[in-house]
Amino acid sequence: MSLLFTPFTFDAPNGPLTLPNRIVVAPMCQYSADEGQATDWHLTHWTNMLNSGAGLFTIEATAVSAVGRISPGCLGLWDDATQAALADKLARARRQAPHVPVCIQISHAGRKASSAAPWHGGMLIAPEDGGWQTVAPSALPHLPQEAAPTELSPADIAQIKADFVNTARRSQALGIEALELHAAHGYLLHQFLSPLSNQRTDTYGGSFENRIRFSMEVFHAVREAFGGTLGMRISGTDWVDGGWTIDETCELAVLLKAAGAQFVHISSGGVSPLQKITLGPEYQVHLAKAVKERSGLTTFAVGLITEPAQAEAVLQRADADLVALARSFLYKPRWGWEAAVALGGTVDAQHQYWRSLPREAKNIFNDAKIGMR
Repeated sequence: MSLLFTPFTFDAPNGPLTLPNRIVVAPMCQYSADEGQATDWHLTHWTNMLNSGAGLFTIEATAVSAVGRISPGCLGLWDDATQAALADKLARARRQAPHVPVCIQISHAGRKASSAAPWHGGMLIAPEDGGWQTVAPSALPHLPQEAAPTELSPADIAQIKADFVNTARRSQALGIEALELHAAHGYLLHQFLSPLSNQRTDTYGGSFENRIRFSMEVFHAVREAFGGTLGMRISGTDWVDGGWTIDETCELAVLLKAAGAQFVHISSGGVSPLQKITLGPEYQVHLAKAVKERSGLTTFAVGLITEPAQAEAVLQRADADLVALARSFLYKPRWGWEAAVALGGTVDAQHQYWRSLPREAKNIFNDAKIGMR
């Protein structure tokens, strides 16, 4: 049995969560919600991803408030209307797929909010054009030509922490098994972590201890509210001199483990247009390896891991505990099946699909019984 197709168990306050394999569908923004509410697009997308063969499916970055959305089309979970829409679409999707544990990534976009969808350029939308005033640790825009965000007051910070808790409670009420706090890619929690975006002079800025304070406060508050598997996505480095570093990421992971985290999901970048990233296969895996080795916390690796043999090699080298893929699943929604064929694994699949495999790819479906007339 390959390591990729070995089960993995998280121990959380509400009890263990066992994944059938170590393939994770990473969160992928769809920019297709209606005032934060999930739509039929989400029903279709989630049904597809739950039939992918992955051991864990992660719902896209889900805003904890309307002003925390990346774009007007971003998914949210902050009130009864957004909860009802998400509950309906997720329940319907789960009925059309094998049982797959679900994780939700919850987020506040901070100064990167009020942006157009990628296919509309992705730039900041002015309030007069349907956007809204953004907020951040410091009144520093993401791009020099953009309007500056409003610097958050201590009262504002407390309210956003309460918003995270509210969304976490709603997630638990929906029966979602795992939750990932988004502290990567230049969004609000990451903006507090990085000295490039956080130039505060109070207890939330300056030293490492101060810059991680908000993320740790949010984590502790959410840990109290959510009894399932809980982790954090962190940019391992800003890829900019003077920015957030892999050493700081490792230190943060140690503290998260002590605070009751079950995992960290390590990607990188996103906080500065000055970042210099050399893209290539597995370009972020070394960051996950450092965090895993130095913290001992269960670690997800992600980033241009596209082939089953790559994913297996990451685990065989003990660079990470689980492997997450995003765009590969958009391009090949049955990537997990292909990996099972290549690596000798098995997956659960709906019986309507049992006859789909080519003859040389037999015996990867659990409990398949196929008759013909």
